[in-house]
Amino acid sequence: MKVAVKNLQNKEVGQIDLDDAIFGMSVRNDILHRMVHFQLNKRRAGTHDTKEIGEVSGTGKKPFKQKGTGNGRQGSLRSPQMRGGAVIFGPTPRSHATDLPKKVRALALKTALSAKAKAGKLIVLDQAVADTHKTKPMAEAMKALGLTSAVIVCGDEVDANFSRATDNLPRIDVLPSQGANVYDILRRDTLVLTKDAVANLTARLSK
Repeated sequence: MKVAVKNLQNKEVGQIDLDDAIFGMSVRNDILHRMVHFQLNKRRAGTHDTKEIGEVSGTGKKPFKQKGTGNGRQGSLRSPQMRGGAVIFGPTPRSHATDLPKKVRALALKTALSAKAKAGKLIVLDQAVADTHKTKPMAEAMKALGLTSAVIVCGDEVDANFSRATDNLPRIDVLPSQGANVYDILRRDTLVLTKDAVANLTARLSK
């Protein structure tokens, strides 16, 4: 699959051949759904916690005598029916992570890349390097490329000026090629890859 290579001024500076085994696959929505579910589950902190009766601070003394007060009989102020008491079967800290085979995760990333290519939402840049860290020139470059919602995947490392220049641009995410993932690709409208990112992803997914 031949794709034009552009620079930040939206001028064509060459062409690149994309591997059909990675960028030309059929779109599998079920695989994408499983992968997004896997990623979001893994991000959950799982730090929610409620106190059982042994963890509630308070006395163990009987609140009032058993009979003669006109109240229901009670044995402890820490019981779940009392204000400030324990919570029965409440959540405790745990991991929400789910399992997904490595081959399925690789297939999901290939599918996400292919989905953007098929939809015409894939742009290849010669490089993602900025001369200055200022936001204004970068905002003009994004406008020239027609990008309002995009994830930009660079090579092994992200250029410091480019990263700082895009920090204040809404709905523009910048990642190194190692950090390319299905969720971030799908949540933005356009996928932008540098030539280095294409090479890295092709090597990573061809194994």
